[in-house]
Amino acid sequence: MSWKQSLKQQLEQRRQGNLLRQRRTLSSPQGRKVVLDGQPLLNFSSNDYLGLAAEYPETDQRHSYGSGASHLVCGHSQAHHDLETALANSVGYPRALLFANGYMANLALMQCLVKRGDVILQDKLNHASLIDGALLSTATLSRYRHLDYQHLQQQIDHHQGCKGLIATDAVFSMDGDQADLKSLSLLARKADMPLIIDDAHGFGTLLKTTPKGTYTGSTHWQDQTVTDVPVYMGTLGKALGGYGAFVAAEDDIIEYLIQFARPYIYTTALPPALADLMQHKLTLVMSGERQQQLNHLIGYFKQQANKAELSLMPSTTAIQPLLLKDDALALSMSDQLLQQGLLVTAIRPPTVPKGSARLRITLNASHTENDVDLLISALTRIRETEHAA
Repeated sequence: MSWKQSLKQQLEQRRQGNLLRQRRTLSSPQGRKVVLDGQPLLNFSSNDYLGLAAEYPETDQRHSYGSGASHLVCGHSQAHHDLETALANSVGYPRALLFANGYMANLALMQCLVKRGDVILQDKLNHASLIDGALLSTATLSRYRHLDYQHLQQQIDHHQGCKGLIATDAVFSMDGDQADLKSLSLLARKADMPLIIDDAHGFGTLLKTTPKGTYTGSTHWQDQTVTDVPVYMGTLGKALGGYGAFVAAEDDIIEYLIQFARPYIYTTALPPALADLMQHKLTLVMSGERQQQLNHLIGYFKQQANKAELSLMPSTTAIQPLLLKDDALALSMSDQLLQQGLLVTAIRPPTVPKGSARLRITLNASHTENDVDLLISALTRIRETEHAA
């Protein structure tokens, strides 16, 4: 079999298994309502949790769209510096470092903070970027069962004497549940390993006021400190509705990344104008108004879904998956919702484990209770139709 025939065979296998992914073309700004492939839709699929993707407050026009170089050549501008400072303050860490995106940030962390012979311990359902980063490193990757910290302890014992790190999503992107950072921190400190969290889906959406100030992210949300969670990664493309990512940590860790993290050193810096825009959006995020609306909608959606006896997965975040298990059923229900003007994406393997296909419903601070009612009614009708068939 030639290499071309092999590619065609693999594509056909995905097609036959209802697993083929397809792109759709957006012809409107991202938001509560979108136009997709020419069809107006109410959007329950975006990671734009606070409805900021289409917000463009006035920014400093002195900043250019092209940074011109990597940060260590001549691409690091005042806009980048100011954003890093604001991001560090927002999550309560001493310092932050900008990256092109979350994937690059996690590749940097997994490859830079371990050496050959070390071990990387990760939750089974971590984001692909954490897994890929570990696989590309010279360390040994070992994955514990999802949120099973007894299993993690067994793996720590198995690798006793090894240096390494523990890495986890803080809010899991496909399930919407959360890691127990206190339990993880205790295990990590006992094993003398740093705990790294990917808070792509918690940064911006989780906001907490403490005696020391108001902070966003899972660390403070779960009453943890920089000592408990030494390395924090957040992204700017979800709650902030923009693009980019950052790592927050103590000064020595950030300086080490600047010196040794290849995904940081050898890539062009974010556009300075984008950095400036992200700082303006961060100000909106830290006001807390949008999180209040989002939290209200999460509670309302869960209440209405329970009344309708929909099989939601356990989540208190903006990610509210409806577990269907069957790949074809997930696709069918997503298509039927599309016909009724509702955009809800079907998630199937390999993004999720086999037998756990679902509709990944995401809520947005711009949604209304009426939007939620429309979705619940549509899901109820479709479920009745599927059962009758």
